[in-house]
Amino acid sequence: MSPSIQRVYVEEAVSEHPRALAVLERFPKAEQISCGRYGEVFNRKAQNFRLQKQRPALILAEKFDRLCLPAPKGYGIGSGRNFYFSHMLNCIYDCRYCFLQGMYLSANYVLFVNYEDFFDSIERTIEEFAQEECYFFSGYDCDSLALDSVTGFVEEFVPFFFRHPRAWLEVRTKSTRIEALQALEAIPNCVVAFSFTPAEAHADLEAGVPPIERRLEAMVKLAECGWWLGLRFDPLLYGDDFEKRYKSLFETVFSRLPVESLHSVSYGPFRLPRDFYERMYRLYPDEPLLAGPLDTQGRTVSYGREREMELLEFCHQELGRYVPEEIFFPCRVPE
Repeated sequence: MSPSIQRVYVEEAVSEHPRALAVLERFPKAEQISCGRYGEVFNRKAQNFRLQKQRPALILAEKFDRLCLPAPKGYGIGSGRNFYFSHMLNCIYDCRYCFLQGMYLSANYVLFVNYEDFFDSIERTIEEFAQEECYFFSGYDCDSLALDSVTGFVEEFVPFFFRHPRAWLEVRTKSTRIEALQALEAIPNCVVAFSFTPAEAHADLEAGVPPIERRLEAMVKLAECGWWLGLRFDPLLYGDDFEKRYKSLFETVFSRLPVESLHSVSYGPFRLPRDFYERMYRLYPDEPLLAGPLDTQGRTVSYGREREMELLEFCHQELGRYVPEEIFFPCRVPE
């Protein structure tokens, strides 16, 4: 089932692109508006992110540069060479802790339809590090699966990575829309990584995200099809009873998942660039998560080093009861 899209902006340069035309066919009743460049709409001043989030438009565009970028420092799951690419900007879910609402002025979705240019950029990166394994993360600025019925991401990118066995693709998601993956034969260099927070945080902070149990059901089905799975406990959220909450979450997750299907488990603390945090606080001044206990150190807003270490050490110890140390990958954020 496709999301309800009532307005589609189309860059003039991609108006006849086959991928753009295929997307437009999915929304025959949507208002279509031509634009020169997506930034005219997406970066426009005085937009109301909260209001737009209730009814986002879709923008079909072409990306010209910075198609494949080095991943942020400390971000990786097994290789020293980590990169990310963003075929899409923004997410259908409304997670109150998500940095995207602090990064972008607009809640509209941007889909870059020129996948072939992404392929070329990724191939150049692979060739540059031909003797090394490289990891490519697709869910940094969006959810990789949530709009797959519209974007066709899985159908196009998974076969591409199958042709490049030394390059790994991470498909990160909170979605249960796994049909496209089930329709393909599992490949050995792809990790389908699902993000989780405790049940209480899911209820309070993750509007629209499928329940934990449904995500676990999707993971079990993918494991049965032979896909590598990833667990992403990110961000770790502090609270007076965080030990109880995370212990319960881990018990729930590992009572369902076959550990032998896990490629990696990563976790990282809740942190935001200060300007992102300030913008998010203006959007949601009554949100308890954004009220504290938070500290500002330079350009970063976080729980502070002591609370971060408390979270990280507890979760690392608890996860060690279920999975081997070699598949742990804490997100080591710079000081």
